[in-house]
Amino acid sequence: MSGCCEDTCSLDALRERQRGTLQIVLVINAIFFLVIVVAALYSKSTALLADSLDNLGDALTYGLSLYAVSRSVSVKAKVALFKGGLIFLAACAVAGQVVYRLFVPSTPIFEVMGAFALVGLAANSLCLFLLWRHRHEDINMASVWECSRNDIAANLSVFVAAGGVWFTGSGWPDILVALGLSCFLMRSSIRVISAAKAELHASGGVS
Repeated sequence: MSGCCEDTCSLDALRERQRGTLQIVLVINAIFFLVIVVAALYSKSTALLADSLDNLGDALTYGLSLYAVSRSVSVKAKVALFKGGLIFLAACAVAGQVVYRLFVPSTPIFEVMGAFALVGLAANSLCLFLLWRHRHEDINMASVWECSRNDIAANLSVFVAAGGVWFTGSGWPDILVALGLSCFLMRSSIRVISAAKAELHASGGVS
């Protein structure tokens, strides 16, 4: 005879699938943060640095999401709210780096930018594929999906910036793409925070 009812077993199985997926994407993002931040500093690319900060934010996000997997709807919404704050901080960090490059300009090494943008794209495409089936399961996984989708846009943008640096011979494409990524991250943080607040309100977590 089964030791649990069908609904409970189904929920436990769902949580285990979510937990397994989050562990994999956490490791991928932690590794690629270290790899890409080194490449960004070596190439002096603000756009690539923005990409690496995005990976760091995602690694932290996936860690928080692992904590929230078996928690209540209210806790999941609060964790999503915190994740939205992390995305916002990443956007501010990139904006600060853009300002710095305006005063201390440099021309990035476009070959390094392009190569590591493609490497990051491959890694983040794998993460997106793994998270695809979880994107509508709850607010916790929906916010994780949002982060992963951001990564793909960031990788493609950095690759475009590398082409722009190669074509123009200047660092302006790198700065412009980094500024665009900052705005993109800011918009994403607003979406995650808004959804989390709505979920909190619906669950009675806030008045």
